[in-house]
Amino acid sequence: MAVVTLEHGKKSFGQTMVLKDISLTVNEGDVLAIIGPSGGGKSTLLRCLTLLETLDAGALSYGDIAVAREEAGRAVYGSKDVLRQAKTRFGLVFQNFNLFPHYTVLKNVIDPLVVVEKMPKAEAEARGRELLAKMGLSGKEDMVPCELSGGQQQRVAIARALAMNPSVLYFDEPTSALDPELTREVLRVIRELAAEHMTMVIVTHEMTFARDVADQIIFMDGGSVVERGVASEVIDRPQHERTKAFLTNYQHG
Repeated sequence: MAVVTLEHGKKSFGQTMVLKDISLTVNEGDVLAIIGPSGGGKSTLLRCLTLLETLDAGALSYGDIAVAREEAGRAVYGSKDVLRQAKTRFGLVFQNFNLFPHYTVLKNVIDPLVVVEKMPKAEAEARGRELLAKMGLSGKEDMVPCELSGGQQQRVAIARALAMNPSVLYFDEPTSALDPELTREVLRVIRELAAEHMTMVIVTHEMTFARDVADQIIFMDGGSVVERGVASEVIDRPQHERTKAFLTNYQHG
């Protein structure tokens, strides 16, 4: 079953076309990794999928929710109510955590449940503690983010994204702000989620991780999908010269 579908998505900033006719479908339980050079459009694609940016053209849906449809060459978005519903279908983990610095770890995780979902506080706290335990953060509930390592903060951010029980979890370069040791602990959590068949879309520069964890890989360059396919095939046997050049530079960089 398709969790998210984008058809012929286009996005420009001024005269620069950043997304050129991008189509993708992510089915339930899929892990899709998006790789490619900086400026290739990966983060803009993620921002359009998570409604932080609007598409200029194309159609976007989350399961049965039509978020945007194409009309006369333009993307026409649904009502505020439709967008609000769509936002409950996904969670987003940013590169630099985006936690509230003055909230405790537990409050960071449960705030959306209490404020947006109107969940009773006791129920939200129970869910928050359960998710923090899953992330290996039991005993850290009353700390504030600055008392944690970067890897721990990123795991709090993952717990927060999971709290709303999303259909799909998006990661935008989840380890780029972390040193290698902290990177490993965050990647371990993502591997565990993949083993539980969590549907995920991961923009990453960790090629070995992408090959091991993703079902499918999309290689983007210059705002286009240059190559897509089974993860191990794209990483180990790329077909396109641009993909080959990128991966060669990556291995020797």
